Amino acid sequence: MDIMQVVGFGIVATVMAMVVKEQKPAFAFLIVMATGVVIFLSILDSLRSVILMIERLAYQSNVNMIFLGTVLKIIGIAYIAEFGAQITKDAGQEGIASKIELAGKILILALAVPIISIVVETVLKLMPS
Repeated sequence: MDIMQVVGFGIVATVMAMVVKEQKPAFAFLIVMATGVVIFLSILDSLRSVILMIERLAYQSNVNMIFLGTVLKIIGIAYIAEFGAQITKDAGQEGIASKIELAGKILILALAVPIISIVVETVLKLMPS
């Protein structure tokens, strides 16, 4: 699905949700949530292509695949947390959305600590004693 189709689909779903919201607010939220899932699923092929290209470049550059895997997990957590928080905000639950964002940030930090420690160790080795 190209961007024009995504935007068109999103606009149609928005109009539908706005029309339905007056009579059935819960159903309007389901339309919004389903739209988000459909859009997310429609971009998975593009996302897979990008990940494969990054993996190929990392392999050619002799980058440790553990680091690449960690970075890809961090990116995944960021996108999923953002997606979940936006859906929750659409439902009017700002408090829960902020907790989802906080959980995403903490999980990202937990995954990043080993990489940060390796970078610090490398810098310390390069510094004269």
